[in-house]
Amino acid sequence: MRYALLVSYDGTAYGGWQIQKNAVTVQEKLSEALRETLGFSVTVTASGRTDSGVHAAAQVCHFDAETDIPPERMADALNFRLPDDISVLKSVKAPEGFDATASAKKKTYCYRLYLSRRRNPLKDRYSVQIKHPADIEKLKESGKFFEGEHDFKAYCAAGSQVKTTVRRIYSVNVEVKETRGSPDVEIYVTGNGFLYNMVRTLAGTMLYYSAGRISAEDITRSLSLCDRDSVGKTMPAKGLTLENVDYGINLFLQ
Repeated sequence: MRYALLVSYDGTAYGGWQIQKNAVTVQEKLSEALRETLGFSVTVTASGRTDSGVHAAAQVCHFDAETDIPPERMADALNFRLPDDISVLKSVKAPEGFDATASAKKKTYCYRLYLSRRRNPLKDRYSVQIKHPADIEKLKESGKFFEGEHDFKAYCAAGSQVKTTVRRIYSVNVEVKETRGSPDVEIYVTGNGFLYNMVRTLAGTMLYYSAGRISAEDITRSLSLCDRDSVGKTMPAKGLTLENVDYGINLFLQ
C-alpha cells in the first residue's frame, strides 16, 4: 500500500529535508520513526526539498509498506516517535498512481517579514526583522514582475544542478497586518516549481525595489538577461515556509 502523509515541521534545527552526511534532517527523523513503527526500513519521498532552516506547514510525502496499521492511524503512530518540531498532521491511503514529487502541480511558499526598529523575539523565529521602512505598495507592485514563465537563473544559488532554470509563477501576493505595534508582511509565491534559494532571493529583490535600491528595469534585466547583479540579496532561511502543495485533488479531505 502507498501511504500519503501531510507533514509540518519547524526547520530551525535541521539541515533541510533531504538526508545528508553532515547534518540532521527532517527526512532522517521521519525515516527513523517509520523504521521504529513498521519494524523495517522504507523510503519516504517528499514533494520536494526544503533547504536548511526552512519550515513547512504542509509538506507532502509518500512511502510504500505492507502493514496492518490503518492509513488514518499512521499519523498517530509516527507522532509518538517524532520529535516535537516535526508532526504528521494527516495520513491517508494514496490514490492509484500518486507520487508526492511527480504528481505535484503547484507549490506555494510564504516569506514572512516584520517591519520594526527593534527585534521581537515572538516573531523572530519564523520571520525576518526589517529595520528600514518599506513601501508596501511598491512591494506589491514588484511581485507582478515575476508572474508568468521566466528564466530564473539569476535567482538560483550558484552551483545548483538542474536541467532548466525556467519556471512558471502563477501569483505573487503580499499581505500586511499590524500585530504588536509593527506591520507583519507575508509574501506568498505560487509556482510550478522553484530553484534553490529562488523564493528567498525573489523576496530580497522585492524588498530592494520597495526601498528604491533597484529599479523596474533591473528586475526586467534580471529575468531577460539572467543578470545576477540586478537582483536583491538572498534573505535568511528562517522567514520561508512551504505552505501548500497542490495535486489537483483533495488528497487529505478525509
